[in-house]
Amino acid sequence: MRKNISNSLLLLLMVIASFGCKTKKVIVAPPVNPIKVEVIPDKKPENLSLLKSKDLSFNTLSLKGKASLNIGNDENNVTMLIRIEKDRKIWVSVTAIAGIEIARAVITPDSLFLRNNLQKTYARKPFSYIYGYTNKQINFKLLQSVFAGNTIADFMKVSSDLNQENGVWVLSGLTNNLAYRSLFNTLLKVSETSLNDANAAQAYKVTYGSYTPLNSTLFPSSLKINSMSGVKKIDVDINFTKIDINVPVDFPFTVPKSYELIK
Repeated sequence: MRKNISNSLLLLLMVIASFGCKTKKVIVAPPVNPIKVEVIPDKKPENLSLLKSKDLSFNTLSLKGKASLNIGNDENNVTMLIRIEKDRKIWVSVTAIAGIEIARAVITPDSLFLRNNLQKTYARKPFSYIYGYTNKQINFKLLQSVFAGNTIADFMKVSSDLNQENGVWVLSGLTNNLAYRSLFNTLLKVSETSLNDANAAQAYKVTYGSYTPLNSTLFPSSLKINSMSGVKKIDVDINFTKIDINVPVDFPFTVPKSYELIK
């Protein structure tokens, strides 16, 4: 029983990491009547570069948000802290309304660490552990890009389809059974990304809310995640209340001796 609970929390954190209370920052609304830009086939590299140029450049990110988590029919409201050191670590802490930390996780390009404070258990897994729940195309950099509201490098390639539909860019394609589709708003920022692996009965969708100014670019003030793997369904709705870029961050993760290792 405890193993099932621990694995459920790990799955939850992986979903949160794979792909926020209203923001106090100014919201930038996409233009209502954007100028239509015709896609020219031999200009696809330039079009892709234009979209990538809107990505947030950062060394560290520190995020705080209020989240609604729905696993199956079990819904909970929590506070989430997320810290990222680019290309190296993602740290997540989930706290209940009463101020009690439920779980903590550290994700690196090759490892996963989870501490379940409610059950007094912890887990150490290779990054490949998440492939029991997701497509093997999911990697650390993809998770990092989703948190930052950036384009996903593996999809921003000339072999992808890039078109304009109803005045906005749409990027789509298929790689190793994973169908992907990203919609961009009229600010040229990602508004929605869908991942589907029909063979594995896995589907994933992340939707970004309004964007807020952050340094010389924009950052999403909220995101929604809908994930399905077989009969397992998880919905996450995060509204960010604090967004800091390039500030000192740490990634505390210790395990009390009384905690049991879950294998």
